[in-house]
Amino acid sequence: MRLILILAITALFVQNSTAQAPNPLNTNEDFHRFYFYGGWNSGTYSKSDITFSGVDYDFLLENVVAKDRQTPFSIDQYINPKNITIPQYNFRIGYFIKKNWDISFGIDHMKYVMQADQTVKITGEIANSNTPYDGSYANEAIKLTEDFLKFEHTDGLNYVNVALRRSQELLDFNKIKVNTVLGAGISVLYPRTNTTLLSRERNDEFHLSGFGLDGTVGLNVTFFDGFFIQSELKGGYINMPDITTTKSDLDKASQDFFFGQGNITFGAIIKIKK
Repeated sequence: MRLILILAITALFVQNSTAQAPNPLNTNEDFHRFYFYGGWNSGTYSKSDITFSGVDYDFLLENVVAKDRQTPFSIDQYINPKNITIPQYNFRIGYFIKKNWDISFGIDHMKYVMQADQTVKITGEIANSNTPYDGSYANEAIKLTEDFLKFEHTDGLNYVNVALRRSQELLDFNKIKVNTVLGAGISVLYPRTNTTLLSRERNDEFHLSGFGLDGTVGLNVTFFDGFFIQSELKGGYINMPDITTTKSDLDKASQDFFFGQGNITFGAIIKIKK
């Protein structure tokens, strides 16, 4: 998160110092300019306190560790259109509202996997589960074995977001231009959560679970004013107060955490005459 902040400040300084330079992504006022890109991400998450509540239980797990889940690289998994949604991917479409400002809509398909067999602190009560975990807990240690809890947003931690971004030319090599990108966004979280809690049947449905805020700093290399490669560092905050866990509508979980994301994307710019 500190690295993202440093890069964001650096990008802002570069943009301000070159404020008079033309923006190569939108130089012709006779055209509407749209863009789209797709690519992949790698994510990291802060520790999170997670609350689970239902008819027969109400407990808190503290400082739970989670990681992302990368799909092993292969042409079939990453390039084949049938499998394109399996890896952790990013998709975005945007429109330039001014020469160097754009508004965009995107989906960041991340994956959040609670680390199995970690030991955390638990506070609360579990009753009538017909498992060895029935009882009252007061800041006690517990091992998160699979028969107690499996908790994943793996299909996925879907970050559906709108962003406002500013791009600024940094270097111009005629047919190749290098630009900085700086932006901020808001999101809703629409995960498909894979949870097995106390051996109860899991709920495997997409569900609107919360919101997020984010900031992005990136480097864009544009070729022939039409195609580009863009790398990004993105970080933010996610709050999900309504996560589905089991088939019962009375069972739910809640958590909030910070995230970091490294993205590599490939895209195109579309010009439409006004």
